[in-house]
Amino acid sequence: MMKTATLMRLAMAATALAMAGCASHHGMGMYDGETALERGIAETNDMIDRTVKDPDRAKQAKAVLQEIIEEVKSSAQTSRKFHEQMIVVNADYDAKPEQFTKILDDMNNARMASSTRILGLRFKMKALLTAEEWNELTGVMDMTRKRYMPKAGGM
Repeated sequence: MMKTATLMRLAMAATALAMAGCASHHGMGMYDGETALERGIAETNDMIDRTVKDPDRAKQAKAVLQEIIEEVKSSAQTSRKFHEQMIVVNADYDAKPEQFTKILDDMNNARMASSTRILGLRFKMKALLTAEEWNELTGVMDMTRKRYMPKAGGM
């Protein structure tokens, strides 16, 4: 479980960066979701350009990052659909427990499949980078993600 959480850092960093515009810590106002996503992608691509010195490998790493982002988007959309199904079943007075557990099982299976795809992409990106580049990139992403995370004791 801990290993999976550790391996998902890249996906979480990409997601956090995609949401970066919403946090707007510089007082620039709120961004819509698409603008925040574009800003996060641009920030992450800049990090890759600064970290990966070989332009061809940087281009490949950015392509893998885009695949991760697409998978995260797809996973979020799928999750919303499962939540909508839960709302419908919950509103049904005669709904049976099996109806809920089927949706939950399907949702968990979809999440696991998505996580597995993201994990595969993480290793694909790692294979493109040297250990030094990987450590630098993930370190910068961790620091950036922390800028946009809520502070302890507040929102």
